[in-house]
Amino acid sequence: MAAALALADDGERLRAVVEALRTGRVLVPVVAHEHPGTTEDGAVRSHDADKFRTGDRAADAMASAAMVSVRTPDGRAALPIFSSVAALLAWDATARPVPVEATRAALSAVGETDSLMVLDPAGEVTVLVPRPAVWALAQQKPWTPSWADPELPQLVTTALAGIAGLVGVRLERGERAELRVVLAVRPGLSAEQLRDAVGRASQALGEQPQVRERVDSLELYPVAVEAG
Repeated sequence: MAAALALADDGERLRAVVEALRTGRVLVPVVAHEHPGTTEDGAVRSHDADKFRTGDRAADAMASAAMVSVRTPDGRAALPIFSSVAALLAWDATARPVPVEATRAALSAVGETDSLMVLDPAGEVTVLVPRPAVWALAQQKPWTPSWADPELPQLVTTALAGIAGLVGVRLERGERAELRVVLAVRPGLSAEQLRDAVGRASQALGEQPQVRERVDSLELYPVAVEAG
């Protein structure tokens, strides 16, 4: 895992991290429960599960290992996992590290979060493991990044066929999202026509089941092409 995290290229680092997770172990945090108090008859009050599902650090003081979550920049819940004790304690010095198979952690992420994992969320290098990769890990299957998926270009091209103003498409690794869909648009489109074409493309891709399954997030990037 250390070698994977040391890679400079973000895409290659992600691929190497996911490959290491296929057969490796990670640490998950167990945060001690606060005592919830007692009822009038002396019984122990039940823990409020909703509190530690929010990702709020104060509320997470009463979390269990399966329920601790962090929030990604876009607001989704992810399971925090760690490559070392030092990385975990940098995130929460009160947490107890528990080693688990990464595939088991992926199963927990599918069941308890938005099917995401974040490796070393407080580390110098943090890796967001996207939903398709988490699903693959949970099923103990290999994962191919969306930008390297040999079948995805045809799926996207088919989904976008017939949209007025679009004359081509290219896929590449995204900057703000996992995948960038470069839309080649006919020169001379008005601003309204361009917005309509991009909107229709976004809707078409969102309604394509195989695209949704293979891509965690995407950005559309329209580019005018020269007629010729």
